[in-house]
Amino acid sequence: VQLQASGGGLVQPGDSLTLSCAASGRASTYGGTGWFRQAPGKEREFVAAIRWTDRATRYADSMKGRFTFSRDNAKNMMYLQMNNLRPEDTAVYYCAVTPRSYNTGSLSRESIYEYWGQGTQVTVSS
Repeated sequence: VQLQASGGGLVQPGDSLTLSCAASGRASTYGGTGWFRQAPGKEREFVAAIRWTDRATRYADSMKGRFTFSRDNAKNMMYLQMNNLRPEDTAVYYCAVTPRSYNTGSLSRESIYEYWGQGTQVTVSS
């Protein structure tokens, strides 16, 4: 599985941005997909995840209500709609895939993901 993240950029606080992640291979083989982010000087952290079989989602608390993770099986695409962006959302965002199915509680664990995209930079600044 190869992943290509895109859609990052420079936006102002309060703006919206949609990140995309194009995946090779058959989406039907995925167990779950996730978005993570890494801010300068910080460890990579969980953002959101979808379990592929039933579209069950999980979000980090600070993203709930602002971010929406969706997928398009037919296109092998994943999207992260980010609204009301804040300066603290500035980071490199990574998409990731695991071929195994996990309960939603486990989807936030970085260690379960086997395939990672290259990351796309999101900068929120006035």
